[in-house]
Order: sequence, then structure tokens, then C-alpha cells
Amino acid sequence: MEFCDKCGALMLPGKSGTTVLCPTCGKRAKSGDIILTEKLEKSKKLKKVGKEVRDTMPIGEMECPKCGNKEAYFWSEQTRGSDEPETQFYRCTKCSNTWRLYS
Repeated sequence: MEFCDKCGALMLPGKSGTTVLCPTCGKRAKSGDIILTEKLEKSKKLKKVGKEVRDTMPIGEMECPKCGNKEAYFWSEQTRGSDEPETQFYRCTKCSNTWRLYS
């Protein structure tokens, strides 16, 4: 970690990888010990729920709005702010229609 001699801000690596740049005052300096590491993760995509996963999911009484079946798998996720209640998801055991209920 390097700090700017002029203003004391944390120096950030430049595009070339051999210099550092102060984001506050714009001062540039050479640095030979810059190690850049970056970990990129792909966004998680929803996967289809296989039979082996469905066998472990709880089933509750909830009418499917699509086919009228009275049973559905259910789970909850925190989809909004942490001060908001969780969102409840349901998936019909008959037609696999998925819907959600907000509290």
C-alpha cells in the first residue's frame, strides 16, 4: 500500500501496472511492487429444480393460481432490504408454476 506524499490519500494502481495514481490530487509515482489481483464471479443464474432437490423441499397447502392444485413447494429469500420481510416463493407440485408472495 502506498500513500500520496502530497495529500496523504491512498495511491491506486495506474493502467500500465507500473505506476500509482492519487485519486485526490492526481499525482503519479512509479512503483515496482504493485501486485494486482481481481476475482470476478459470474452472476448466479436460477437453475431448474431437479427431482432430487424437490424431494427435500417442504410442501405446504397453497392453491396454484394457474392450475388450481392445492399443494406447493415453498421457500423464502431475502430479496429486498434487510429491514424488510423475506419474500415467500411457491412452486406447484403439479404444473411447476412458480409465484411469490410479499409480506
